[in-house]
Amino acid sequence: MTGGVDTPTARLRKALHRARTGVRKAGVDYFRGGGSDRLALIVLLLSVPAIAFGTIAQPDWCAPAALVLPIVAGGLVLRPASLLALYGAAATALIVESAVLGPYTEQDTSARVTPGTILVVAAVGFFGLLIAQFRSRVGVPWRRGGTMLFDLRERIRVQSKLPGLPGGWHREMALRPAGGQSFSGDFVVAARTNGGRTLEVVLTDVSGKGMDAASRALLLSGAFGGLLGSLPPHGFLPAANGYLLRQDWDEGFATSIHLVLDLDSGDFELFSAGHLPALQLSAGTGKWEEKTADGPLLGVYDGAQFDPTKGTLRPGDVLMLFTDGLVETADRDISEGIDRLTGEADRYVASNFHGAAWHLIETVAKDVNDDRALLLICRQ
Repeated sequence: MTGGVDTPTARLRKALHRARTGVRKAGVDYFRGGGSDRLALIVLLLSVPAIAFGTIAQPDWCAPAALVLPIVAGGLVLRPASLLALYGAAATALIVESAVLGPYTEQDTSARVTPGTILVVAAVGFFGLLIAQFRSRVGVPWRRGGTMLFDLRERIRVQSKLPGLPGGWHREMALRPAGGQSFSGDFVVAARTNGGRTLEVVLTDVSGKGMDAASRALLLSGAFGGLLGSLPPHGFLPAANGYLLRQDWDEGFATSIHLVLDLDSGDFELFSAGHLPALQLSAGTGKWEEKTADGPLLGVYDGAQFDPTKGTLRPGDVLMLFTDGLVETADRDISEGIDRLTGEADRYVASNFHGAAWHLIETVAKDVNDDRALLLICRQ
């Protein structure tokens, strides 16, 4: 059969095929394995002599300090090692410009490489190197870093959404990070369990605030979300405490409150890990009552016990969970903060607390430099 004959033409075709395949594979590997960095370096290296030529040919239009442009771009896209090569090219360009344009004099500073020019280029290069080293440690390209953070923020927001409740119930939550940031050390995880009959909500306050606590809150929210509903209610906080201890963080404690609410009867249990008490508004008396459960902080010691407190939400009753950023400040203790919070909350009784969560944070703790979270569960 002629198809199996190894002729010179057939060998040539096979060699060409292997060559084309190798070229395509090399191209893919090049751009996947750092080729994009090399391509950016080549473009930026070519821009340096172009800028230097423009400075020499048209000094009125292109100043020597224009060399900061490829340096800034390099700090955003290049690896530290590649960035050093770009810096070497920029330094060479400054030397050539200085030699061609003439030495700097105090009488004639136009189109000269002045000490200020060198200082500016060096300062920009220094900060560009810091940025490149940070990107190298994180391992996230600058073009995708913002997208990744935005995606993380949206995932946290979705995870913190409270599930829908049956008729006769209203729930809402507000969370405001410290300093107007996008990430918070306070977070909520919630789920409908027991065939949808039970609502379980966990409100947690991680030690620290803002971005300092956000990374730990992100990790814990994922872990707590996985534990919630997978364990019986009395086993959640012990498991969360063990998980936090295994992280071995220097500042690894957290407070948490776990609500287990029967949506048919209104009966509930509250488990607390060093958290502030919940507040229950009784429709019959119009008074707020503290619901306090016993339990230590999460992440302090192993084998901790968490004893619940029980109660019932009757029609018209409200249960409020919150973090200390809402009621505690440097010049006000917690009891005064709770009194102010309940006083403001009384104004929303007539509206069945619709839209009350955000308004309460804005009124009670608008300018507080701490993470704040508030959760309302109302039986209507």
